[in-house]
Amino acid sequence: MHQSAESTPATVLVVDDEPKIRDIVRRYLEADGFTVTERADGPAALRAAYDERPDLIVLDVMLPGLDGVEVLRRLRETSQVPVILLTARDEEVDKLIGLAVGADDYITKPFGGRELAARARVILRRVNRALAPMQDTATIRHGTLTIDPARREVTTSDGPAVLTALDFDLLLTFARHPGHVLTRRQLLQAVWGADYYGDDRVVDVHIRTLRKALGDDAANPAYIATLRGIGYRLITPPRA
Repeated sequence: MHQSAESTPATVLVVDDEPKIRDIVRRYLEADGFTVTERADGPAALRAAYDERPDLIVLDVMLPGLDGVEVLRRLRETSQVPVILLTARDEEVDKLIGLAVGADDYITKPFGGRELAARARVILRRVNRALAPMQDTATIRHGTLTIDPARREVTTSDGPAVLTALDFDLLLTFARHPGHVLTRRQLLQAVWGADYYGDDRVVDVHIRTLRKALGDDAANPAYIATLRGIGYRLITPPRA
């Protein structure tokens, strides 16, 4: 379970095959109050993620054994632990693939240690908010969509939908503002937090993964509509 800042320090697993990078990340995270463990390759990262259950993983994309994207893909089969990807290449494809597989954020090398620590704090605050007891836990029914905030479960006309933690929070935000057009910035503030300062295109990627989980077709959507240049909205179901 993720701990608050006032209790047990959050544990971060840092995975990078470069000792200097691991040392830099460790020093900044420890100075910020985190407990840090390290691994240098993909298979060891997977074992540590399962055995140690860290609160957050900082994961390099280019790793021996298994690359970071494959590690993330396998993690997401059983775990929703938040992940920040590190990439040495400023290529959009690396970032978009990582986000689509389930990364919470990414940062490109070379990076500032303070920025990484700040992003880690933002992500863990979001996770702790999601785990906190909700005041409004009433089940939401929107056409063929049923959302249970207390159980964090979603059902469509085709049956249960398996959503990542972020995608569930994104869908819940839409469901609590039915018919309203929400901009990227509004979605970032509601789901990622007002202090998020990464790339706002992370919203677009998670809209795609949310649609995939719901079986929604972007060209002919039943649930999430795109208003180009403005934002997104939850489609109002037709009256019976």
